[in-house]
Amino acid sequence: MQAESLKDVLDWTIEFHQQLSSCLADCANKNESERARLLLEYLAQHEQALTKVIIEFEKIASKNALNTWCYEYLDKHPIMKHKHSDVPFAELNTLQITETVIHMHQQVITLYRDLAAQTVASSAHELLEELLSLEEHEAMRMTQSANRLEDM
Repeated sequence: MQAESLKDVLDWTIEFHQQLSSCLADCANKNESERARLLLEYLAQHEQALTKVIIEFEKIASKNALNTWCYEYLDKHPIMKHKHSDVPFAELNTLQITETVIHMHQQVITLYRDLAAQTVASSAHELLEELLSLEEHEAMRMTQSANRLEDM
């Protein structure tokens, strides 16, 4: 995907969460560990919910913010196309699953943090800060939930 505007970045993020949700759900039935299956199902649902939240962000965001160009930054730091299906979630334990998903989310967080630091338009900067906060809080929430499952 060639992202040029913040709308393109949001579209990529939506696709990222949708694909990750599908991959996690597909692998949930294949993992031999009951805890891992529960975690994969939870994470798949969480990713689907996060997808819906970002879709709503895109609907209510200012058109000026969404149309902000960010291709100069993205030319130097291209968005990687994720192939979640390449990750063998069905073969991982709960700790490995959590670490892998959090690592994937950290890439999105880094993207938003870097774009926010580069953006001067106030509406675009505000949108990026809100998305950054959302992604950070959701990553923390996923980690906490995964840790609670591990404690059971």
